[in-house]
Amino acid sequence: MGEIRKTYDIEFKRKAVAMFLEEGLGYKTVAKTLGIDDRMVRRWVAHYEREGIEGLKEKRGTSTGSKNGRPKKAKTLEEEVLRLRAENALLKKLWELQRGQEQSDVKPTKPSKR
Repeated sequence: MGEIRKTYDIEFKRKAVAMFLEEGLGYKTVAKTLGIDDRMVRRWVAHYEREGIEGLKEKRGTSTGSKNGRPKKAKTLEEEVLRLRAENALLKKLWELQRGQEQSDVKPTKPSKR
């Protein structure tokens, strides 16, 4: 069976990062004080330095994009509709121009007299 992963709230992570960055304690000292693995402290510090407080937020279970079977957000759908309408209008214009050019290239023939 898989290992159950414990999650820590953002305040706990912030405290661990502050102990390391502000108090100058080492990774292992912070980890031992809080009863966690020192690799977690390293990871949280790295995330904090890269992304700020946002880097400490839980990311598991959150989706950044549309998955199969899940509806897209309304704003995304509206943007797609506008893009497709513009694309259709452009294609219609091109088709009309091409059709007009083909008609001017083909000269009408006079009916033959028999």
